[in-house]
Amino acid sequence: MKLLAFGASTSASSINRIFANYAARSVEGAEVTDLDLNTFDLPIFSEDEEAANGIPPSAHRFKELIESHDGIVISMAEHNGSYTAAFKNLYDWSSRVDYQVWADKPMLLLATSPGGRGGQTVLEAAAATFPRMGANLLGTFSLPSFQENFAEADGIKDGELAAEFGRAVEAFADVWK
Repeated sequence: MKLLAFGASTSASSINRIFANYAARSVEGAEVTDLDLNTFDLPIFSEDEEAANGIPPSAHRFKELIESHDGIVISMAEHNGSYTAAFKNLYDWSSRVDYQVWADKPMLLLATSPGGRGGQTVLEAAAATFPRMGANLLGTFSLPSFQENFAEADGIKDGELAAEFGRAVEAFADVWK
């Protein structure tokens, strides 16, 4: 199966992008597309902008990427308790292409941060709204204190967190069994 994986951040060293790709690669047999939000050039969303210039090609390209994959793994970055501006802008524009942005695709929704809450606030907001916009949300997981709890070579270091993460990935991957 083809999985689209991305961190909802434009940071060149995004821990959420690292985490999303780690999770997607944890699904046995997955072919993973690592999506970089920096490749989407979009004006700030407004109805005036849309009326004047239409929906930007990047919004259509994002929607096409979603449609061309079997599942989606997103790790939400949190800025001041909410979505990053870049992700929210892409999400808003994409909803103008099709309100069902996530196209009923199976989704694993994650978050991580350097802090002890692990992006829980943004994860809860996304988990509450994404299903209304076409996400088939099969699992969620928040990893607190990323630098302390994760190593790219070994994955999640804490046994209890690793087990919880494993259950979320399994719930997501079960759709293809």
